[in-house]
Amino acid sequence: MKKIFCLTFILALSVSVLFAGGGQDQPKGNITIYTSMYEEVIDILKKELKKNFPRCTIDFVYGGTGRIEHAIEVERKSGRLGCDIIMTAEPSYSIFLKKEGLLHQYISKEAFNLAFEYDMEGYWYPVRVNNMVLAYNPERFAKSDVPNSFYDFANDARANGAVSMRNPNISGTSIATLAALRDKYGYEYFDALSKQNVSIEYGTAEAVRKLESGEYKAIMILEESILQLREKRGSQLEVIYPADGTVMIPSTIMIVNNRMSANKNTKSAEKILDWFLSKEGQDVIVSGWMHSVRMDFSRIPFGSIQTSRIRESGMPVDWENTLLQKNEIISRFEANR
Repeated sequence: MKKIFCLTFILALSVSVLFAGGGQDQPKGNITIYTSMYEEVIDILKKELKKNFPRCTIDFVYGGTGRIEHAIEVERKSGRLGCDIIMTAEPSYSIFLKKEGLLHQYISKEAFNLAFEYDMEGYWYPVRVNNMVLAYNPERFAKSDVPNSFYDFANDARANGAVSMRNPNISGTSIATLAALRDKYGYEYFDALSKQNVSIEYGTAEAVRKLESGEYKAIMILEESILQLREKRGSQLEVIYPADGTVMIPSTIMIVNNRMSANKNTKSAEKILDWFLSKEGQDVIVSGWMHSVRMDFSRIPFGSIQTSRIRESGMPVDWENTLLQKNEIISRFEANR
């Protein structure tokens, strides 16, 4: 009886340790994530990741897509990257990293719940949806007096010299948007942007300031930037979902292969990737004013509209062509400046 009691006690203790976070499968060690997500969202993620992965030290390195791409290009020459997970703006760069052999292959258990394209071999997955939209200030202008489509953004003479967009040299979502607009309207669209005297901004803060002051009539901007301002600051700026289609950009998550990763901790990275794609992880993403990538997730960001509505009229992006023609797109855009 004593032996039976002792065995039962040991089993019960083992189970309690497992569920207390001490099990063999509990991720541990260091993980570094390169990401282009806003720092306000990173702060939310840090708290949730700490709760879910108490034995992991997870560090974020923030930067625009251009900065991250430059860092990776420099680091790979040394034979080792400074990160274990990469979360960048759009899929074309993920396709590039896969072709370069820098990514770890992993079939996530959450893959079949995804509503957006992912790499069928398991090298990259969508983790958040950024929507490129237009925005205006109803306290300065009537909606009927500002561009309500991407076409009008470049062609409505009433907005000449009073529109702005992000610099595609540093913004991956801007490159993706230009690729979509080029496919829809041809390179003539770039000519129209030039004739419209569109201003090129290096960040969103200055564009938002000029929209608030009335210097700009409309700006091309990520939806999340406006939704965040509306929720946190009570801003009156409003999103316009362009009549010719919002550009939906499923930003990606990928794991660096073990040979090139900073901490050689791919097993923990796999668990963290699964968490990001899970309902719990996507709940945090949506709290950060971005849309979920899951097909079974109904919650939407504060002040937005249903993801399915945006998707129905979305402007498509050919990610393979965006990769192949990225330099040409930027070159042709710059030629019109």
